[in-house]
This record gives sequence, C-alpha cells and structure tokens, in this order.
Amino acid sequence: MALLEIRPNCENCGKALPNGSDHAMICSFECTFCDQCVHEILHNVCPNCGGGFVPRPVRPSALLEKYPPGTVPHIAPVDMTKFAKLLEKNRNIPPNER
Repeated sequence: MALLEIRPNCENCGKALPNGSDHAMICSFECTFCDQCVHEILHNVCPNCGGGFVPRPVRPSALLEKYPPGTVPHIAPVDMTKFAKLLEKNRNIPPNER
C-alpha cells in the first residue's frame, strides 16, 4: 500500500503543516504548500509540475503510530522568475484541463 508522506511543512514559506492541519494543500505528486501560498502566490499552479492543489487528507490518529507522518522538512522557496512562465501558461486554465 502506498501512503502519503504527510510532509511537515510548506515547501515555499516553511510554515509547519502537521498531520491534521487545515492549511495543507498537495498536488498529485504530493508537493506540499500552505493554503496561503497556494492562493496568494502560486494561484493554484504547482511550481514543480503545473498541476493544481487539493486539501491534503488527514491520517487517522489510530494509524499514526504504525504509519507516522514525515518529519524531514523540505523547503525550496519558489523562484518566481523561473515560475512566471509556468504560471502565465496555466493560471487561467482549470487544473483538470491542463
């Protein structure tokens, strides 16, 4: 069974996003960003793959001991100069049509 890593932070700003956070958003490759970065900076365009974001599911507390969330921080602030072209191309196209 493949499991989500449940990454612990926003890749862009570093905000903590523990399991259960209402602010965690992921793309289909599990790139993880906070909702503020997704809406205000990325405009629902993943800077890594160009896909859209959905709220990250929460791992049930009864399974956390057996399947703990990720603990290794992954911070790679978005280079807005490099991202600009991808954003321009996809910003006004719904994720399911990209």
